[in-house]
Amino acid sequence: MLDTGNFVLVGQNSVNLWETFSQPTDTILPTQQLDQGTKVSARYSKMNYSSGRFNFILQADGNLMFFATPNSGDFSDSYWESKTAGSGVRLIFNQSGQVYLTARNGTITSGTVPTSGFYHRAILEYDGVFRQYVHPKTADSSSGWTTVSSPIPPNICTSIRQNFGSGAGGFNSYCVLGDDGRPQCHCPPGYTLLDSTNEMSGCRQDFVPQSCDGSRPETDQFDLHEMPDTNWPMYDYERTVGKTEDWCREACLADCFCALAIFGGTGTCWKKKVPLSNGMTVPGEDAKALVKVRVNNSTSKPTGNGNKNSTLIIIESVLLCSSVSVNLLLLLSTYLIYRGFRSRDSKLSRPVQINQAIGTRTFTYQELQEATDGFKEELGRGAFGTVYKGVLGSEETNSVAVKVLATRTGESQREFEREVSAIGQTNHKNLVQLLGYCNEGQHRLLVYEFMSNGTLADFLFGTSRPSWYRRIEIACDVARGLSYLHDDCTRRIIHCDIKPQNILLDGSLTAKISYFGLAKLLMANQTRTTTGVRGTRGYLAPEWFGNMPISSKVDVYSFGILLVELICCRKNYETGAETEAQIVLVDWVYDCYQEGSVHQLVERDEEASSDIRKVKKFVMTALWCIQEDPALRPSMKKITQMLEGAVEVPVPPVPSSSIISI
Repeated sequence: MLDTGNFVLVGQNSVNLWETFSQPTDTILPTQQLDQGTKVSARYSKMNYSSGRFNFILQADGNLMFFATPNSGDFSDSYWESKTAGSGVRLIFNQSGQVYLTARNGTITSGTVPTSGFYHRAILEYDGVFRQYVHPKTADSSSGWTTVSSPIPPNICTSIRQNFGSGAGGFNSYCVLGDDGRPQCHCPPGYTLLDSTNEMSGCRQDFVPQSCDGSRPETDQFDLHEMPDTNWPMYDYERTVGKTEDWCREACLADCFCALAIFGGTGTCWKKKVPLSNGMTVPGEDAKALVKVRVNNSTSKPTGNGNKNSTLIIIESVLLCSSVSVNLLLLLSTYLIYRGFRSRDSKLSRPVQINQAIGTRTFTYQELQEATDGFKEELGRGAFGTVYKGVLGSEETNSVAVKVLATRTGESQREFEREVSAIGQTNHKNLVQLLGYCNEGQHRLLVYEFMSNGTLADFLFGTSRPSWYRRIEIACDVARGLSYLHDDCTRRIIHCDIKPQNILLDGSLTAKISYFGLAKLLMANQTRTTTGVRGTRGYLAPEWFGNMPISSKVDVYSFGILLVELICCRKNYETGAETEAQIVLVDWVYDCYQEGSVHQLVERDEEASSDIRKVKKFVMTALWCIQEDPALRPSMKKITQMLEGAVEVPVPPVPSSSIISI
């Protein structure tokens, strides 16, 4: 991944075999060049990044053409073109911020005013408009991305008039240029959006169309709604000139095919069928749309029998409801009697009630007993259970880790529920995957993917020191996993027990967060919760001891302790340290940072010592994480950006709470 944003696959001879700059989607970046034949496609909607309707292409003849699909292939269907056929060679986005076309003689045929001190990007957006954005390079700027130069086209509502397709906003909709200069698509009276999450999806009729049965003309069942300055140009099936507006109204009401009529100031009446295309509202447009809708806006067809049928329907409904009510009462009585008998059964054999986790499998106890060869190979042991290695099927590659929970306490049952509920809702490469569980009688077992390289504790505090590069990757892995739990889950999750023993490593040494037995699931609108102390001493945030509500910031604190352990390759508290000042790791780390001697933390690590700027950045990030005041700790999303170098790390305050870590 180059600094330009280009992702490149390079051969042994340093020749680019493939690159994203030559395969653009909807965005182009500085230094990117588009040759003839290259197409750029907008995304489907604001939040859907699959391919959408709008495209632009630098054609083989050198003309840059914007069009919407479906496209007839000729210029009459383009909604903007550079008109450089025969001369245009390449579209260039240079490092100064200019987007321009080069001609065969090397001159610039179109472009924008360059700006300095900004990041640049240009995008063909889901509304079909090509816009260039800039963002200040200063780290403390909060202004965000702003547009520069004029969008292409300036007003897509009036620019797009397709011979084929729906126009700017989808079939049966109309487009209006908003005060912010962006197109807005709406449905006419009697119509609603096909997709409520996408305003450009088009609209559908909310009523039954007029019947074309000659014996029931239904002209009295419909009315026309006026829409001034509105037009659906093209696609008319009948045009009459020299008529009045009243004549146009009557003609549309009497015509069962007419969905709307357009009446122009010259006395012209255009009739339109559905689906309607190229809808637009433009102030000053010399046209008025007359939209036909059913008077009662009913979605059920009239029967023609009036009140007689209505009375029959009411009577039948009352009788049906009465019958259903009696049946429901009988069913409820039967259920209560059955439940009374069942309540005498032993509660000890009743399985714990949990929500079925999506994508997880339910195992029988016998299946897992066979998979582990009678729980033979132990991988680890904790307060609430033991983990064994197992194999599903005959292939050794199908190895799993089976956690057998103790059944003697109610806490182990609650742990089981928490773990399945929490991790069953997650899907992230830095979280250990829950494959299934057993909830049979008194047996509570959890089945996870097998992590062949064990825990981070064994890897980090073992006899051989992991490389500095690998420790950086592990820190970023854990940060990404926590950021996902805190911000991107369906329900926010506070892990409550982040420590090296709960970080596992797979075959490629990718770090994954495990053990959700102490996790807290928050409601959608909840940021804090109250609970008893959970976690491991030495990694607990100060608020655990102050009887205060806890938030995701307790995980941030624990991550800060984990991060200094990764930097220094040692545990946070070691009585056998070389000096008294080094016993509590976070205190020693802060002292070294204050004294400008961060190199002492990694003086026996040649690889880390040669990367002292990143070591200092990681130390500063860790010191932000362990602030006593939770409000001062950044979010895990911000921490991830600090570690990855996406944002600068400011100078941290004094972490006055570090003595609590002992």
